[in-house]
Amino acid sequence: MEHNPWITKKSEDVYESPWIKVVKHDVLNPAGKPATYSVVNFKNLAIGILPIDNEGFTWLVGQWRYPLEEYCWEIPEGGGPLGIDPLDSAKRELKEETGIVAKDFQEIMRLHLSNSATNELAIVYLAKNLDFESAEPEESEVLQVKRIHLNEAYNWVMSGKITDAISVAAILKTKIMMEQGLI
Repeated sequence: MEHNPWITKKSEDVYESPWIKVVKHDVLNPAGKPATYSVVNFKNLAIGILPIDNEGFTWLVGQWRYPLEEYCWEIPEGGGPLGIDPLDSAKRELKEETGIVAKDFQEIMRLHLSNSATNELAIVYLAKNLDFESAEPEESEVLQVKRIHLNEAYNWVMSGKITDAISVAAILKTKIMMEQGLI
């Protein structure tokens, strides 16, 4: 195991909401010099789900992302409370956003998002054997759901039409896994 070269002298909570807590740390950096390191601690896991049907189609969700001030296409995703089975959160998010209920889930990756400033962890699932019901989006979500082939989703990633980190990673990994016959 690698040695931690940072020394924390003092920590102070500077902001908290239902979703995040920002902590300011007075530290000695790896050069031994005083510095400030602020960390955004997430109160939920990031959960992503890539549904795939037997013909190789998937479903993407389009929505306005307030922090970016732009419309984004991404795989179904959302927050999963810490202490709750992430698979339960994945099932809930997939149903809420798309109306899809999957019989089979496979965890395909864990990602640390923006790990220089946050502790956010994403867990991504592949969902198969799909049934379709009505979507139940949260009141703050205005969503567009689009069924496209995984190859087209891959092209959207490669052209920059999809920029969400969880979606990019999930689509690229799934495409490779399919090409290697792993799914």
